Amino acid sequence: MIPALRSLDFMPSPLPDRPGLLIRDPFRFSEATLIIPPALVQCLTLFDGAHTELELREYLVRLTGDLDVGRLLRHLIETLSESGFLEDEHFRRRRELAERSFAEAPLRTASHAGSAYPATSDELQKTLAQYLDGASSRVHPIADEPIVAIAAPHVSPFGGVEAYRAAYSTLSPSDADRTFVILGTSHYGQPGRIALTRKSFATPFGEAIADTAIVDRLATQAGEGALMEDYCHAIEHSVEFQVVFLQHLFGPQVRIVPILCGSFLSSLQRGKPPEADDHVRRALDALGELAAREGNRLLWVLGVDMAHMGKRYGDSRSARAGQDEMQAVELRDRDRIERMEQGDAPGFWERVVEHRDDDLKWCGSAPIYAFLRAVPQARGKLLHYQQWNIDESSIVSFAGVRFHSS
Repeated sequence: MIPALRSLDFMPSPLPDRPGLLIRDPFRFSEATLIIPPALVQCLTLFDGAHTELELREYLVRLTGDLDVGRLLRHLIETLSESGFLEDEHFRRRRELAERSFAEAPLRTASHAGSAYPATSDELQKTLAQYLDGASSRVHPIADEPIVAIAAPHVSPFGGVEAYRAAYSTLSPSDADRTFVILGTSHYGQPGRIALTRKSFATPFGEAIADTAIVDRLATQAGEGALMEDYCHAIEHSVEFQVVFLQHLFGPQVRIVPILCGSFLSSLQRGKPPEADDHVRRALDALGELAAREGNRLLWVLGVDMAHMGKRYGDSRSARAGQDEMQAVELRDRDRIERMEQGDAPGFWERVVEHRDDDLKWCGSAPIYAFLRAVPQARGKLLHYQQWNIDESSIVSFAGVRFHSS
């Protein structure tokens, strides 16, 4: 059998002189980028682990009208394999090396510096100061209660400036001494687990210090509901972006607890609460115990995006922010946000599972639910809602939200 293609990013080639299908590895086990010519794109359907080289050869003969396709066949298979794009021994060696390297590394290094944000401290400081426009001096007190949590986007900061600003402007200098529990979306990890790491996060600003005592206790209490030193932390942006904003406001050595939340896929498929899965239940209970034990010593930061609409995300129609169907998407987004504001975890999740979330495709649902379960007394306030065209035919929605104790 021909080895199957791995889970990869596929998109139309952005190069007019090289049309076809662009393939790259979101896990960064491989740094290769391939563009498959249009005539060969359909061949990829045979790389599913269920077809043989003979069947691929027959397909290429029909495609080219040439019986001598051996060289083309070998080139296609070898190129995909050497790029690390097939589920074969070549890829398994790549994966083992990458996962071992991350597990043994002393720090979680900045994965998106130089692409999503500047790679030097001075430039990053200037950029975030422009984005936040004095956020550290604008505080929105709610009675005498400290802020319990904020929800901010995890879209590239330049795309979500207003929502990032709204969320981070609620924080004050007195929050610098708190430990920031960052719940981010795990785009690549196991859907029924939370992912933990003891590693401090290195960014252009310096090292944000992981609170290893909290991490270790979470790992013990969550048991098999948590994965320790999950490689996904090495490449994930949903926590990293929050870290640089926190460092900008409070200095490089902020204390953090980095947590990635899987999608709770079993719940979406079965229509049951996430905690119906024993692993998820243990993880949520561990987070709840942490919140009850530490109280206001913690400040929770949710790195979450919301709806994903348009051709980039598998929809048949293009999407433009605030236009046509996206007005209805905003109303449905706001309905879910209202459940967040009320601290209504069951009501929030009922809306997520209504259509298995195939319609809105909120990628931040799991971290939001985990927080609402862990801190049931939290009540929220929407500060800013936003839709952003990530490309000309697709939008992502997100918001800035603050939470306080009821």
